[in-house]
Amino acid sequence: MHMGFRWYGEGNDTISLDDIRQIPGVETIVWSLHHKQAGELWEPEEIEAEMKKITGLSDYDRKHGITKTFNADVVESVNVHESIKTGKTMLGMSRDEALDNYRKTIENLGKAGVKVVTYNFMPVFDWLRTDMFHPSPDGSTALYYDAHKVAQLTDPQALIDETLNGAGNLTMPGWEPERLAHLPEFIEAYKGIDHDKYYENYKVFLDAVIPTCEKYDVKLAVHPDDPAFDLFGWPRVVSSKEGIQRVLDLNPSPYNGLCLCLGSFSSRRGNDPVDAVKTFMDRIHFSHVRNIKFLDEAGSFSEVGHRASEGDVDTIGIMKAYAEADYQGYIRPDHGRHLWNENTPEHRPRPGYGLYDRALGIQYLLGVWDAVKYNK
Repeated sequence: MHMGFRWYGEGNDTISLDDIRQIPGVETIVWSLHHKQAGELWEPEEIEAEMKKITGLSDYDRKHGITKTFNADVVESVNVHESIKTGKTMLGMSRDEALDNYRKTIENLGKAGVKVVTYNFMPVFDWLRTDMFHPSPDGSTALYYDAHKVAQLTDPQALIDETLNGAGNLTMPGWEPERLAHLPEFIEAYKGIDHDKYYENYKVFLDAVIPTCEKYDVKLAVHPDDPAFDLFGWPRVVSSKEGIQRVLDLNPSPYNGLCLCLGSFSSRRGNDPVDAVKTFMDRIHFSHVRNIKFLDEAGSFSEVGHRASEGDVDTIGIMKAYAEADYQGYIRPDHGRHLWNENTPEHRPRPGYGLYDRALGIQYLLGVWDAVKYNK
C-alpha cells in the first residue's frame, strides 16, 4: 500500500511539499494541472514541470540534509468534458474532440510515468456540500451537507455562488466558474438523459479511452458520486454497489477501475463500504478513506475525524480489509476538519483540505494497517 496526500500545487495550496514531507508514511503526492479546464489537452512540458517539482529536491533541501522525496504516480483528476457525458457538442467542443484530447492526455501522462488517473462521471457538479466551514462541537469546522436545504433549492446557481465563495482565491476542482457560467446550457443538454442513456454515454467514453490506458499502462479510476444519489433530476450512476458493478462491466479491462472514496460511497444510506472494498479489491487502483456522521433521517451529514468512532464509516474495517488483502494500490486520507486556527480570515485552507486533520488521519489509518499486518 502506498500512502498519498493530495496537493494542489505551488501558489494554489496553503500547504507546501515541505509540510507534507514531515508527515510519516507519505510516499505519493496526488496532483493535477488545476489550471486546465475539462476537455483541454495536457501538454508534455506542463506535465514534466509539475512532476519535477514533486519528485525533486530544491537546493535548500539538499543544503539542509533533506533527502525524502515523493513519487507522482497518481493524478486526481483529468476531468471529463460535458460533451462526453451528454453525447452532444457542448461549449463549442464535440464529443470526438474531447475524447481525442483525453486519449492524448493519457498518453502524455503514461509516457511521463503516471500510473493512475482519477476522474468522475458526475453530471454538471462534482462533489456537493451546502456549508464549507460548518462549526463542529469541538470547535473545528468541516464540510457539511444539509439535505433539507438541497431539497428546497429551485435554482442551483445559489449553491454555485456559495461554494465558490468558500474557496476564496484558491481553485475549486469541479466547480470551475468558467465552466459553470454555462449552467443554463447544461440544464438544457441533460433533458431527456436518464440513467440508461447515461450508462450508454459512459460506455462510449470507456471504449474510446481504455485502449490508450492499456497501451501506456495508465489505470483509470472512477470516483463515486459525492453525495451518492441523484441531484436536481440529473442521473448519477456511480452511487451504489450495483452501479459500480455496472460501470466495471461496461468495459471488462482491468484498466477500467475505481478510485473508491469510502466517504462518498457511504453518503448513501445502505451502502456498505467494507463490503465494497472486499468485493472490488482487484479493481481498486486508488482509495480515499474518510468519515462522515449522519445528522438526521433525511441524510444530512457532517464530515468528521478519521477515527471510526467519530462517525458512521467503519474506517477500521476498511483498513483491516485492505491490510488483510495486502493491498498494493494507493490510498490517501480525504477531507479533514479545519483545525488549530486554520479557518481564519488570514489563513483559510481550501475547504476540506487543511494540513492537520489529514496528517492525523494518515497516522490513524496507518496505525490500523500496522496493527493488522504485524499481528498476523
